[in-house]
Amino acid sequence: MKKFIVVVLALCCAASMVFAAGGQASDTVAIGAVFPLSGQVAFYGNESRDGILLAIDEINAAGGLLGKKLSLIAEDDEGNAEKSVNAFTKLTTRDKVAYVLGSSTSGATQAMTALAQQGKVILISPSATNTAVTRAGDYIFRTCFIDPFQGVVGADFAFDTLSARRAAILYDAGADYNTGLAESFRNQFKAIGGQIVADEAYQTGDVDFNAQVTRIRAANPEVVYLPNYYNDVALQAKQLRAQGITCALVGGDGWDGLIDNAGDEALNGFWSAGFAADTTDPKGQSFVKAFTAKYNKPASQFSALGYDTMMLVADGIKAAGTFDTSVVKGAMAKLNGPYVTGNIRFDENRDPIKGAAILEIVRKDGKLANAYKTTVNPK
Repeated sequence: MKKFIVVVLALCCAASMVFAAGGQASDTVAIGAVFPLSGQVAFYGNESRDGILLAIDEINAAGGLLGKKLSLIAEDDEGNAEKSVNAFTKLTTRDKVAYVLGSSTSGATQAMTALAQQGKVILISPSATNTAVTRAGDYIFRTCFIDPFQGVVGADFAFDTLSARRAAILYDAGADYNTGLAESFRNQFKAIGGQIVADEAYQTGDVDFNAQVTRIRAANPEVVYLPNYYNDVALQAKQLRAQGITCALVGGDGWDGLIDNAGDEALNGFWSAGFAADTTDPKGQSFVKAFTAKYNKPASQFSALGYDTMMLVADGIKAAGTFDTSVVKGAMAKLNGPYVTGNIRFDENRDPIKGAAILEIVRKDGKLANAYKTTVNPK
């Protein structure tokens, strides 16, 4: 595998001048995409690709970019890091693209970052949240907020909107996502004047949380933070409510899917997401209308992030006045404006500084639904 990557790096170096020029001599510029279009997380990849295709349609309908039309060449990595490398190599050497959008997951994206940096290919992921993704170099961007930010958002929402001053945390100590959110929530909640009255952990695979819940109940919290995935949260909410804990429950985007796996115990639950389909923002509403008309399905946070990912690249190219990635990367880094998923500007690591939508779990038309509650912006 190491020898294979060295060969790929050499190919990327040799072809970097071609990539920087945009890789196209015709009136059409190809944009590459690497996503899980099949496999366990295919929903993420297909939604992001569909959002990108909608953006390309709109860009082309408005006259294209710098006099050229765009096309998309999408490859399937199945959420597998080695397959993402193969897909990236095919796109950049055979198809000679200078821009690659993807992947959906952090591991698959990180497998491509060194290759992109070495080959001067702009790589931007809609949804890879691990902080290390963009640290590979200045050709690497992302559209989503990073994991720790969700913990900060959760703490600010609990303190400012829910007026909670006493918080409990229950998290999976064996998973980076969960522990990262828990740490960020813990630090932020205390920093803004809150108190952590119970701090409980469990191990991946646990299904009985009653011992931790008993200690949480004794601490009498005003909010319980559950930075866990929806399957665990469904059990935790049931056990919390069974022991008489009625306060608000707050979590991150790992809750996506909870309403299909929980009952009324999830009510008075709130979670942070990259986009709310029932947003009141005119730009977001316009996107939802266009997406639904094109695909005859609801818009998701992944489709919205995919759309914004393509629009960020397009705006960077427009600002630079060229397809040359060595110039476009600098123009992209300076972008600051409204997008479907909120106002986006980049920090020094090319991570977006943007707000997070807070969704509330409600009962609507006889079943659970996610309803837009508010947006929490960075302080």
